[in-house]
Amino acid sequence: MMPLTMINEGEPTVIKKVGGKEETRRFLENLGFVVGGTVTVVSQMGGNMIVNVKDSRVAIGKDMANKIMV
Repeated sequence: MMPLTMINEGEPTVIKKVGGKEETRRFLENLGFVVGGTVTVVSQMGGNMIVNVKDSRVAIGKDMANKIMV
């Protein structure tokens, strides 16, 4: 398992764990980051990431991306 920030662009991966406080986990789950779901990194700039999750593009910061384990 490693954080989402370590994944190469364009490589679909399966979410294994979502960490952080309860409100952070709930926020990420509402965006579509659920265990067993597929996430693909579209681009990374300055630590921020754009990812495809559940047929949507979502921008998340590095601190949030580090809480998503794949």
